[in-house]
Amino acid sequence: MKETVRWPILLMVMAGVFLSTMDSGMVNVALPTIMRSFNLSLGNAKFVVTLFLGTVTVSLVFWGRLSDRVGKGRMYLLGVLVFSIGSASCSLASNYEGLLISRVIQALGASMMMSTGPAIIKTVYATDHLGRSLGLVGIATACGLLSGPYVSGILLSHYSWRAIFIVTLPVSAFVFLSGWFVLVKQLPPAIIPDSSRFDWLGSCCWVVMVALYLFVLQRIDAFVSFSTLLLFLFLAVVFYVFVRVEKTSANPILPVRLLEKKFYWVAVLTAALSFAVLFCVLVLIPFYLDYILHMPVVEVGTVMMAVPATLIILSPLSGSLYDRIGARFLTTTGLGVSVLALMSLAFLSIESTPFEVALKLALLGAGQSVFLSPNSASVLSRVGEKYAGITAGILATARNLGMVSGATLAAGLFAWFFSYYSGGTTLEEYTVVHQTSFILALKSTFLIAASIGFCGSVLSALRA
Repeated sequence: MKETVRWPILLMVMAGVFLSTMDSGMVNVALPTIMRSFNLSLGNAKFVVTLFLGTVTVSLVFWGRLSDRVGKGRMYLLGVLVFSIGSASCSLASNYEGLLISRVIQALGASMMMSTGPAIIKTVYATDHLGRSLGLVGIATACGLLSGPYVSGILLSHYSWRAIFIVTLPVSAFVFLSGWFVLVKQLPPAIIPDSSRFDWLGSCCWVVMVALYLFVLQRIDAFVSFSTLLLFLFLAVVFYVFVRVEKTSANPILPVRLLEKKFYWVAVLTAALSFAVLFCVLVLIPFYLDYILHMPVVEVGTVMMAVPATLIILSPLSGSLYDRIGARFLTTTGLGVSVLALMSLAFLSIESTPFEVALKLALLGAGQSVFLSPNSASVLSRVGEKYAGITAGILATARNLGMVSGATLAAGLFAWFFSYYSGGTTLEEYTVVHQTSFILALKSTFLIAASIGFCGSVLSALRA
């Protein structure tokens, strides 16, 4: 494919990634405003975010497999259209329930884009340029993460929270209209013929399995109850049935034989561990900046931008290096740097400065930047076109499961350690006399997260 065609396709994919990541950043900042608008409790308000993330996680593999049948370009543009409809619906929602339904529609569109975007890049770029192109997509991700909170703050200061859902519509409309000429006409047709039987039984098992995992995850506390153990047992049964179904299916939604290959499952598992470690930090550091350093919200957002800022700088570089030296050294080093960042964050104190925190967050972002693009490219470069869509979906699912698992693990561990060190006090009862307990809880949680990251680094070193 000619370079004059590749660049517009790459820009289309980058635009979709930018839209979905910017939207997530805007909604996180607007959540308190939405909570007051509908008079919600914090427990109900969080579903505006978690329902979106859960829907994306459940449906990624489904859309990835379906894109191999209907065409990746068509599926991607359908995702842009559905995402736009969901955004418009969110802006018009008259009640909390309507907003949740609209967020599900938005999530389905985002999932379509996320599951097909990397597969499209794999289709149009040769293997020796795949890392660089995925690194450029990493820039779009970082730009979305950077601009989301900033744009949301401006819009919320002048308009209603509904404006954050309207602002993305012109961009998505342009991507959808121009995409028919750039994506649909230039990309090759579907790999799997429409006449072949779709794996509906496997799809249902997959949805039940992932949804059940997310449900069980929300029920885990520091001590696992008997009912939670029963849910884990049921989850294991569903997983067993799913594997049996997929092994006998002519066109499985998730090719189990691929997951048996070392290069494949190592990349998927380390992707999940990487994002779990990242979100342990992203969940807890804002509380440290607020409770211990007493920083205003605007400054908290500025410090947190250190992570995506490093992604913009280093993602293209790591992608280009992958094209020259492969994945093992880069992914292992990237996770190793992330472990060092976590260990340094574990020793934050009451006297630490915002600049010190930003530097340590930048180190974490650097580790993630070095890891992400080579890890994805190491899998996509070794699978055929037939499995490109489903592979992109599996990698995105692993990252999302890592996000949810990391955020849940961080919240649960920190709450338990804080209660332990403070003699039974909860974080809601925090006062200045609990600063030492807070610091000790943060240190304990980050050291556990660092051990998880170290396991990922060792595992990455063993990849083929």
